[in-house]
Amino acid sequence: MEKIVEFMKRNYKVIVIVAALSAVLWSFMPSKKAEDGDKDKMLLELLSFVLEKGHYAPVEINDDFSKKAYAAYIESIDPTKRYFTQSDINEFQKYETLIDNMIKDKDLSFFDLTYNRLMKRMEESKKIYTNLLAQPFNFNVDETLNVDYEKLPYATNEADLKNRWTKILKLTLLSTITDKEKLEEEKKSKDATYAVTPFEKLEQEARKSTKSNLDNNYSFIAELTREDWFSMYLNAIVMQYDPHTFYFSPEDKDKFDVSMSGKFEGIGARLSKKNDAVEIVELISGGPAWRGKQLEAGDVILKVAQGNDEPVDISGMRLDDVIKKIKGPKGTVVKLTVKKVDGTIKVITITRDEVETEETFAKSAVVEKDGKKFGIIYLPKFYISFENKQKRDAYKDVALEIERLKEAKVEGIIMDLRDNGGGSLETVVKMTGLFIEKGPVVQVKAAGRKAEVLPDNDPQVQWTGPLVVMVNNYSASASEIFAAAIQDYKRGIVIGSKQTYGKGTVQNVFDLNQFVRTSKFGDLGALKATTQKFYRINGGSTQLEGVKSDIVVPDRFAFIETGEKDEKNAMAWDKIDPAQYSVVTSGFETQIAKSKSRIASNEQFKLIEENAKWINDRKEDNIVHLKYDAYKKEIADLDKETKKFKAIQEYKNNLVFNSLPYEQELFKTDDLLKQKRERWHEDLVKDVYVDESLNVLNDLTIKDLKVIVKNNKKKKTKEITAVK
Repeated sequence: MEKIVEFMKRNYKVIVIVAALSAVLWSFMPSKKAEDGDKDKMLLELLSFVLEKGHYAPVEINDDFSKKAYAAYIESIDPTKRYFTQSDINEFQKYETLIDNMIKDKDLSFFDLTYNRLMKRMEESKKIYTNLLAQPFNFNVDETLNVDYEKLPYATNEADLKNRWTKILKLTLLSTITDKEKLEEEKKSKDATYAVTPFEKLEQEARKSTKSNLDNNYSFIAELTREDWFSMYLNAIVMQYDPHTFYFSPEDKDKFDVSMSGKFEGIGARLSKKNDAVEIVELISGGPAWRGKQLEAGDVILKVAQGNDEPVDISGMRLDDVIKKIKGPKGTVVKLTVKKVDGTIKVITITRDEVETEETFAKSAVVEKDGKKFGIIYLPKFYISFENKQKRDAYKDVALEIERLKEAKVEGIIMDLRDNGGGSLETVVKMTGLFIEKGPVVQVKAAGRKAEVLPDNDPQVQWTGPLVVMVNNYSASASEIFAAAIQDYKRGIVIGSKQTYGKGTVQNVFDLNQFVRTSKFGDLGALKATTQKFYRINGGSTQLEGVKSDIVVPDRFAFIETGEKDEKNAMAWDKIDPAQYSVVTSGFETQIAKSKSRIASNEQFKLIEENAKWINDRKEDNIVHLKYDAYKKEIADLDKETKKFKAIQEYKNNLVFNSLPYEQELFKTDDLLKQKRERWHEDLVKDVYVDESLNVLNDLTIKDLKVIVKNNKKKKTKEITAVK
């Protein structure tokens, strides 16, 4: 999720806070031992100091802290338990409660021990897989593998470790062989004379490609320096403060928080590393993956293939290296083998393209339902001018779209914030002001200070009519601030997942070099640390709890771990005094009750809820058969079970969505824009959530809103003029 750090660039009071903090941190004086020692000791000392002085809620560095840091570190360097044996772990465990002391003493003996042992074990494992893949595997043995590596015990000895490698390789080979068999079947179906490649040959090819993939993977790992591994150790320590506190090595510092607003070539997806897996976190609107409609947030990437080349198993590979394999020049093809949220395995072909900046901006459409005209505004992020070369601002763009929708005489507006990961705080405060007369929008609190209320001071209201805000599990940060403010003012109805993401914290990035005046060690990197928390105007934090929807709709991801509450070491929810504000309506109990009744009787929602429960029932099913016949049957049974849920993707609401007149005029000379909008409208037609949101708007009337507007003139022209 995006960090809302941008507003410090525009908010004087916050700059003062950061400056004061920096003054405190300038008091850091490295010990003579560290200054005369090495860079690693300097970093250990400096990070401890910065976190103690600068983190919103510093934690006590004690034995409990040590145990958590120890567990996180061991998991990060051997997530699938294919390197260390139990004897290694027994040796490491004597340090389990000593990391706190080692931080204070700048003692690196634990890191040195694990680093050297890991390098040795990895060399040994390379010999293991090389020898195993030199001979055919027996797929007639009735055995299984538990792929929930976190719950697996460590191998008891070298023989046990070799057996684990055998099972891991068998699973990889089975996946590759069955993929090849599907291709053979397709060729046979197209050409009856085609001679299908026998199993033995496919098995041999699978072993060869698996060996090549592993060799490439180990080549990537071999390029990691001691500094890279030490960064993992440091992050196992600093992330015990909270999941958004992170150390960036000098190499990674420049890559931090690259905005989606820049143009780049690839598939248009944001990825995240979770244990040994690479997961799709977000699809960038308008990108190739988004247009293809096959990938979705929550999918796990297993393999990557370039064009018609053999797929590469990416398990255990660094996220940066996976990204390098997926990115590529416009027009080239990448094939991703993914494990879908429902457990099925699919190969998805994507042609790389330029991910258009325009598609990360606000856009709107109109639709008629039951004789009324409504508008929908989709906002993928709360962008602001200093993030994009076109100087686009989400506040100005949304204000302009509202004016255009008013000219189209719409009777209600949907703000679609689904999958919106956040952005600029300044922007969300001003945007909330488009819908309320004036008043507080959000409270921001730094450690040891009173909460600061950030208000909308403009009495003008851009839209006074019915409003529905759509959210989901991936609506985070600034999205939650907007939804919470609309909900607290009772200005509109929030509809979506049970709750939003639940990220109610602010991070600032500290360049560590600024705190050391006479460093002999070059670039020290940077630390992203949590320094503030957000609070709703009603006093409650959005942390963990997010924003609870007024109307909860069934969601396929309802039981999947997707929010802040599922992160380790997430900061707690709390509450402060509410700000002074007045609600603008008496509430929407009648409309909410009607919607809940419709949802309960809607067959599509019933199917989605059934699918969510089915996925939940299967999420603990981590046992995979390694016998060929059993594996094939397992895959076939899974495909058969999921067929009933295909109707979810086949749904259509039979509504007609249209672009506004200004865009229709642009279509005459911009065919690409026309295609993009048509694809978006096609998605809206298949969207049951939009359908119900329109039903809610239809239930609302102007009389339901008691908004008192003294001056309902347009915002100043300079505030709402979009960049052409």
